[in-house]
Amino acid sequence: MLPRIFLPKYAAGCLKAVWSNTLLLFVLLWSYSLSAQELNCRVIVNAEQVGQSNKQIFESLEKSLTDFVNKTQWTNRVYAPQERIKSSMYITINNYESDRFTASIQVQSSRPVYNSAYESPVLNFQDRQFNFRYLEFQPLFFNPNTFESNLVSVVTYYVYIILGMDADTFTPEGGTPYYEQARNIVNLAQSSDYSGWKQSDGNKSRWGLIDNLLSNPFKSYRTALYEYHRKGLDMMTEDAASGKESMARSMKFLERVNSTRPNSFLLQVFFDAKKDEILKVFSDGPKVDIISLKNSLNKVAPVYANTWEEITF
Repeated sequence: MLPRIFLPKYAAGCLKAVWSNTLLLFVLLWSYSLSAQELNCRVIVNAEQVGQSNKQIFESLEKSLTDFVNKTQWTNRVYAPQERIKSSMYITINNYESDRFTASIQVQSSRPVYNSAYESPVLNFQDRQFNFRYLEFQPLFFNPNTFESNLVSVVTYYVYIILGMDADTFTPEGGTPYYEQARNIVNLAQSSDYSGWKQSDGNKSRWGLIDNLLSNPFKSYRTALYEYHRKGLDMMTEDAASGKESMARSMKFLERVNSTRPNSFLLQVFFDAKKDEILKVFSDGPKVDIISLKNSLNKVAPVYANTWEEITF
């Protein structure tokens, strides 16, 4: 038998205090780790086109961006590990000289479908206006009150776009606070010499994307995101017919957008992410009015007419 150890009262009190403080610190760190990780984002930096023999700077950039995106606290919400938004940022370096980079960035995100293992694509967008400066091991920090780095501003902008679109699929117009953050980044970047931030940079710019998402003519687009995902896909395991009807109904909301903004950039963003999923869902399961659905699809996304023809169920 091990001897029982007796401690003086003051020593026991000290140990108790130390244990309490340690436990409190652990709880705080654990809580922070949950709230600070909204995204599960895979960041890839591809520099094959540059032909540099020394790849260390690109590897360092990839690691720094991965840590920046996944370890920064972007919201005041608490996310459990399984709730983190699956996403990716694929950066292709087209030119590199000293600390100057010319690149493009492909941003993708998905959200889980209720009661299933399926991940539904939400965003699939390529931004070709991505130039920035970066020195190896340069710390990456986001200051919401000023424009300091185009690299940080572009990546942070897309973090908030991902958060906003994800929230819109769960709650009607739930993404507004995140879109407002993205618009603030755009406003601060107006004074920079970098492209993509100004109205003059075109409708397919970062300026154009956030302007569409927050403008009144596109409210029906955001309603469609909710109708398609929360009332549609999330209901499929409980009532497949009702879920498919809601998904088909969401196309009517997109028709409203198209009636005021024909062939809009935002509709292209939607169908770039969704065309394959729509084909798969409506080619199987309970029947819906396919003729009406195809008419809607051909109105709002005629560029994918060949895909819609494949819906033969």
